[in-house]
Amino acid sequence: MHAQAIVFQNPHALDVRALALPELGAADVEVQVEYTGISTGTERLLWNGTMPAFPGMGYPLVPGYETVGRVVRAGDAASRKVGTRVFVPGSQCFTDARNLFGGSASRLVVPGARAMEIKDSLAEQGVLFALAATAYHAHSAAGTQQPDLIIGHGVLGRMIARLAVVAGAKPVVWETNPARRAGAQGYEVIDPSTDTRRNYQCICDVSGAGHLLNALIGRLAPRGEVVLAGFYDEPLSFVFPPAFMREARIRVAAQWAPQDLVDVIALAAEGRLSLDGLVTHQHDATQAEFAYRTAFGDADCLKMVLDWRQTQ
Repeated sequence: MHAQAIVFQNPHALDVRALALPELGAADVEVQVEYTGISTGTERLLWNGTMPAFPGMGYPLVPGYETVGRVVRAGDAASRKVGTRVFVPGSQCFTDARNLFGGSASRLVVPGARAMEIKDSLAEQGVLFALAATAYHAHSAAGTQQPDLIIGHGVLGRMIARLAVVAGAKPVVWETNPARRAGAQGYEVIDPSTDTRRNYQCICDVSGAGHLLNALIGRLAPRGEVVLAGFYDEPLSFVFPPAFMREARIRVAAQWAPQDLVDVIALAAEGRLSLDGLVTHQHDATQAEFAYRTAFGDADCLKMVLDWRQTQ
């Protein structure tokens, strides 16, 4: 078996080409992919060639960890049935290219437990569950607190804000781009230059802009917390005295855990977490290079989705 897959040959160079798929194991499922999302965080670093060293990093590679499709075959011991619509957070099924993260392809072979059943009506919105789980892990998982200030109103910032509202919080979001201040659901989005408040208990930064750290520490209440939920490819530093005076805490929000994904899928299924208004652009997978350049270069693009339904 073969699948059409996006392959980053080198930074700024990609192909859509056939790659071999493994035989289906007893606990595996074959997923016919309908949609994949483009991550403007990690995939931008892969595209630019600035991704720090990670296990499995190198070129050529298959990116992607935001996949929606249907199970078309299932092994005898698989936990998913044929016909089920599923979300797949990446794969390790390709041998003739590196799998980081291995989800941007027309077909995947993955363990059944890795293919998470989602509502049939979600369609392309289902690609958002990786970001939703990331947002949930940062502030809704056990032992965390909800933010009262969020830096950045991209998809991840919006998801964190929506989850905060679900939890009963009323966050403020800073956004410097006027065009991105629209679309709030139960929270306020403001120009940071208009904010004079300096007693935030919990600030979540999803901008990835490390130079903001000192300014954010200066906005904390005593014993407040800054959560670094973006991806930072440059060393971070801060001036010690202001942090010392506030007894500031700095927390790094890591990748989501499996239970985070289960929880956000349930919240969406219950109608408590809305995924509306976040997918703004969609292109056929054969137009992948144009789609990637748009996702990384067009400020109006919140979430780019690739449509694989004609590429089987």
